[in-house]
Amino acid sequence: MSEFDHDLQSIQEARDLASRAFSAWKQWSTASQEQVDRVCAAMAAAAQAASERLGAEAHQETGFGVAEHKHLKNIFASKNVWESIQNLKTVGIIGHDPEKKIYDIAWPVGVIAALTPSTNPTSTVMFKVLVAVKARDAIIIAPHPSAARCSYETTRIMAQAAEENGAPPGLISCMQHISLQGTQALMQHKYVALILATGGTPMVRAAHSTGKPAYGVGPGNVPVYVDRSADLEKAARYIVASKAFDCSTICATEQAVVADRPIADQLAALMEQEGAYFANREETDRLRKLLFHPDGSMNVATVGKSAQYLAGMTGLSIPSSARIIVTRLEKTGKDEPLSREKLTTVLGWYEEEGWEAGCERCIELIQFGGRGHSLIIHATDQDVIMAFGLEKPVFRIAVNTMGTLGAIGLTTGVMPSMTLGAGGVGGSITGDNITASHLFNVKRLAFELSAPPAAAMIPGKTATGPSAQEIERAVREALNEILKIGT
Repeated sequence: MSEFDHDLQSIQEARDLASRAFSAWKQWSTASQEQVDRVCAAMAAAAQAASERLGAEAHQETGFGVAEHKHLKNIFASKNVWESIQNLKTVGIIGHDPEKKIYDIAWPVGVIAALTPSTNPTSTVMFKVLVAVKARDAIIIAPHPSAARCSYETTRIMAQAAEENGAPPGLISCMQHISLQGTQALMQHKYVALILATGGTPMVRAAHSTGKPAYGVGPGNVPVYVDRSADLEKAARYIVASKAFDCSTICATEQAVVADRPIADQLAALMEQEGAYFANREETDRLRKLLFHPDGSMNVATVGKSAQYLAGMTGLSIPSSARIIVTRLEKTGKDEPLSREKLTTVLGWYEEEGWEAGCERCIELIQFGGRGHSLIIHATDQDVIMAFGLEKPVFRIAVNTMGTLGAIGLTTGVMPSMTLGAGGVGGSITGDNITASHLFNVKRLAFELSAPPAAAMIPGKTATGPSAQEIERAVREALNEILKIGT
């Protein structure tokens, strides 16, 4: 079959799935809260039961990360996400203000086109299906081509559980014939009401360019500042573990340490004990050339790879115990490729004197590649913590925790999510962790609180033009003026 034929198949599949989803949604939009919750609970249980197998399949198909870590992400995206939304009201009256005499009524969006990445394929599918169906929406998954099989299998498991518990066929589906043209056809289809895109910058831009409402979430470039007041042993343990987790395939993973100079040497030594290998200048230069192309784009062959794998690619000799590779850097921006987001086990390292200088370096990193996304801080000085919270142009500041698991809501109180908004500064329409409450609209039933002002009830002059008498009078006045001029 030619590539052209595949594109046509993909476009046709997108059209068919959108039509089926719209028909299913018209039925599902009338579901009761009890029906919705029964279906979602069944889907969450089915996804959790298959989470280990699906994690292994994702690792095998993509070659990214660690199968055991993908298993943990799948547990999070099924069990934890469901627990966070199971008591959320998404049907009928969801709020009432007796004083203002307003009722809030949930109204589903409709059919959602959900673009999912190759780095977190199965967990993102689980999350998006749960939050969409909880909001009484239909959802069509458009997976990354390199994760098509595991994404489809995850969708199939959840769709089967949903239908066995009363959901209409076609409510949950996944494209199998993946192409750029097919994904564009899906996003532009008349029955698609909203796009939920998680992935690289080109994907997010494509979602926003359709003219439809879109939650688009792109890359992060997350700095971690370690203050002189920090618990250094904990910071070292968390930073290394977080960067090594699933080989740094979560967008909230730490990308560069900004160490307060008085504690920098001690922090480095503690990180070495946890499995960090500090590269020398020559090794750092090899990594620059390996991880990024001359135009600044990432070398996909290095994404989601272990430190040992990267060492083999560059000829580095690192200890067998090494979990991440740390590169000492001085510059930020285009002249330093390693100051970019690195979706692999390479971590930048900067040293700055005092929290004010550390703050400035963090802002430089954020502005270069992660505006609006996330920042991590290790400190016990509450004034420093609050200064970072108030001043950084990001919408998640995780304190004394792992960036990877803190920003998504596993180790913090933020809403559990696999799609992290970057706000207006990052090109998103929200800075929230996306969840079910973002996927339905709210209409308001509002009763009169006071009578209208009296002036509003008095008939006024209408704009129908002058009367015949007014025209005759104006003509006479004009003639009189002409006669005066003549005399």
